[in-house]
Amino acid sequence: MDPLSDVIALLRPRTAISKPVAGRGDWGVRYAAHNAPGFSIILKGECWFTFDGHQPLRVEKGDFILLPSTPAFTFGSRPDAEFVLGDPLQSPARHGEQDGDTDFESLGGTFEIEQANAPLLLALLPRIVHIPASEGRAGRLSRMIELIKEECAGEEPGRDMILQRMLEVLLIEALRWRGFFSDDVRAGLINGMRDPAIARVLRAMHADVRAHWTVASLAKVAGLSRSAFAARFGEVLGCGPIEYLARWRMALAKDALIRGSKTLDRIADEIGYESASAFSTAFRKRLGCPPGRFARTSGDPRTF
Repeated sequence: MDPLSDVIALLRPRTAISKPVAGRGDWGVRYAAHNAPGFSIILKGECWFTFDGHQPLRVEKGDFILLPSTPAFTFGSRPDAEFVLGDPLQSPARHGEQDGDTDFESLGGTFEIEQANAPLLLALLPRIVHIPASEGRAGRLSRMIELIKEECAGEEPGRDMILQRMLEVLLIEALRWRGFFSDDVRAGLINGMRDPAIARVLRAMHADVRAHWTVASLAKVAGLSRSAFAARFGEVLGCGPIEYLARWRMALAKDALIRGSKTLDRIADEIGYESASAFSTAFRKRLGCPPGRFARTSGDPRTF
């Protein structure tokens, strides 16, 4: 698989909550921050999102909002609308005037991802992702949104399950959105995948994580001198190539420990350590606890 597919496979995204949100007239609602990726698809009309520390953001029908780690925010019919406190329960919500046809509708909710490797998602994306309908109409993302809108409007058997699967695909499509490939994207995997030389290196490391990679051998894959490659990799990824490899190995190790189906010897061998002892030492140094304890607590950082 390519590096992005590898990361998505480790995150195992799944829809936790999805619910319709509607409004009419003058309305506003405020949600507290929560440690999970959030999303909103605008199905009808328009509204304003206000995220703490950011200018108000106007969104309209067909737009998609993705929040890798959902901050506190307000949304409503206008930026300065009075708001009520919202409760992110799995039930429909209607704001403003309770009678008459709505002038705004959306589908909002959260995704669950594997928390032990949640920082991988944060490293991929900006704090707030807004994909306007005008930029998605030519691609698969817009077609997915149209299918979701159709499913929301109907009452066919299996509707909830289909919506869950569609939303999970939508998350992956958002991660692949070409709008991320711009000069202002921060250092990270997305930036690395658009650089041909660095992309070759990333694919090589992900394809054979067990190999005894060195900066020199990776520079050959990139087709650059050792010094030029090291500088370029650091600029594009935000860390050195060997550091990136170490982080990826630890991400794989955490996933294997959480699943609990492999011995330490096997995990060590699969990610390129000479012994379980060497792996345990490296793991403790990076994570602050031994692999066995991490596995017993299912990677919950609150227990460390």
